Amino acid sequence: MRVVVRLDVMLAKRKMMSKDLAEQIGITVQNLSLLKTGNVRGIRFATLARICEVLDCQPGDILEVEPDDDLA
Repeated sequence: MRVVVRLDVMLAKRKMMSKDLAEQIGITVQNLSLLKTGNVRGIRFATLARICEVLDCQPGDILEVEPDDDLA
């Protein structure tokens, strides 16, 4: 199983740009971009909580678990 980041979907629903979210949560646009693409090993709970606060959502709205494709 793998965790998939759906942050881009929530940003679109909130009509917010990545740059604006990055400024509001206090991380760089580059780090937010890495998070959006799933190219990170982890995320601090404080950062996740801040993202959810700004986007008015729950962690499950931006993180999903999917089965690995190679297990079929």
